[in-house]
Amino acid sequence: MTNPASARLADRSVSPGSGAPLRVSVVVPTYKRPRMLARCLAALVMQSLPPAAYEIIVCDDGCDVDTYEVIASRAAELEAAGYRIVYVPVIDTRGPAGARNRGFSVSRGEIIAFTDDDTVPDRRWLERGLAAMRDGASAVSGRIQVPLPADPTDYELDAAGLSRSEFATANCFVHRDVFELAGGFDTRFTSAWREDSDLQFSILRAGGTIERADDAVVLHPVRPAHFGVSVSQQRKSQFDALLYKKHRMLYRTRVTPRRPWLYYAIVGCGAAALLASMSGSPPFAIVFGVAWAALTASFAWQRLRATSHAAPHVVEMIVTSVAIPPLSLFWRLYGALKFRVAFL
Repeated sequence: MTNPASARLADRSVSPGSGAPLRVSVVVPTYKRPRMLARCLAALVMQSLPPAAYEIIVCDDGCDVDTYEVIASRAAELEAAGYRIVYVPVIDTRGPAGARNRGFSVSRGEIIAFTDDDTVPDRRWLERGLAAMRDGASAVSGRIQVPLPADPTDYELDAAGLSRSEFATANCFVHRDVFELAGGFDTRFTSAWREDSDLQFSILRAGGTIERADDAVVLHPVRPAHFGVSVSQQRKSQFDALLYKKHRMLYRTRVTPRRPWLYYAIVGCGAAALLASMSGSPPFAIVFGVAWAALTASFAWQRLRATSHAAPHVVEMIVTSVAIPPLSLFWRLYGALKFRVAFL
């Protein structure tokens, strides 16, 4: 249900003088993280470009008054400095893909720059991203820095995978006409997972080119997470099936599977041990039970090998390593059925 106060704020903006040359629109989806958004906006209004050269579009997927207040509290100051900040409460869709599409629909720039509310763009991020676009690229992928502690958790190390991404919406630039030609973001990707790869593959299949701009940097601090966060993240596996359905060849050549065959082996051994026990075959139950335990222990060790060995984290890895394989496969198969594709 839409917050009444948020509904009154639809498309409210702080605008520079008319006729200002607008080079780029920055689209930032957000969902009930006003403090992180404030940090991101503070970096965006410190860019090396003149304020009139870009606009910032905040797409509020939570229709949250606190989120709007982050913008409204600085409205007069930003307006006087020549910035254009557009607040867009997203009431007709859910998820970052749909929110970004709404942001694009009200944007005015020839180039669209995407980042997230939990990033801190470098002061020259826009300047360097635009410079990379001048060579005729359809899109540009910038560099994402993920700072980690000396002994990261499994969750933190997994999040650091963003720094190795070919193309991620935390830091990318796309020509307006190319974005339209690619069909924008597919709103069936309702979580922050694979929607960026889908746009990347759609651009490539449309004949576009994507260049790297390693000097266009955003910092992406890892958000705090609750115990067992890796278990709840398995829901995202369903969107692998959708990406595979839409871009089979590119998926096979450019996407690294997340241990599916190890998961199948673990679940298969566990199921065989249970069935053997129920059918009165203790020797087979023992053999498959030992195999399940060995594979599960190996999986847990793989996750612990380069991460923290603090006791609470070790306990979390043991518990979640038991839960993740069956849950991951459940969501993969759920995605295969939901999106009607043969996907294992």
